[in-house]
Amino acid sequence: MLLFRLRNPWFWSIALLGIALDRLTKIWVVSVFEMFESWPIVDGVFHFTYVTNTGAAFSLFAGSGWLKWLSLIVSLGLAYFGLTAKRLRRLEQIAYGAILSGAVGNGIDRFLRGEVVDFLDFRLIRFPIFNIADVAINIGIFCLVVIAIDPPQLKRFQDSDK
Repeated sequence: MLLFRLRNPWFWSIALLGIALDRLTKIWVVSVFEMFESWPIVDGVFHFTYVTNTGAAFSLFAGSGWLKWLSLIVSLGLAYFGLTAKRLRRLEQIAYGAILSGAVGNGIDRFLRGEVVDFLDFRLIRFPIFNIADVAINIGIFCLVVIAIDPPQLKRFQDSDK
């Protein structure tokens, strides 16, 4: 099993780092903030605001119990992929590791709390409040788009570590 993990080290490093950052920030928010409490970091632009969400992105499917099972299936599927895939290019490892960290981070919330803790509040653009797991998923998707477009100047980031 150790051989599989070493095959794609960026995948596992990004996944574990993302999960740790997501869990630590959510634990901090829940222990320090009251529900709906908001701390301005840059007043009127960026705040930490404690809210919860029973749905997916933008509160889609709010109250749907099946989202926790979807998180689990995606997490298990990506972990299996990370264990069994041939050596992935570095950017692929980063992309899939980031998506795994987001799925696990929000999945843990769904199973333990029945809702996801959100706290990153960009007020300047009136964007829905989100969390580190959401950021990780979006970074992963962005990386996959970059891979699909495959601009030549990004070739050095896509080569596997040799």
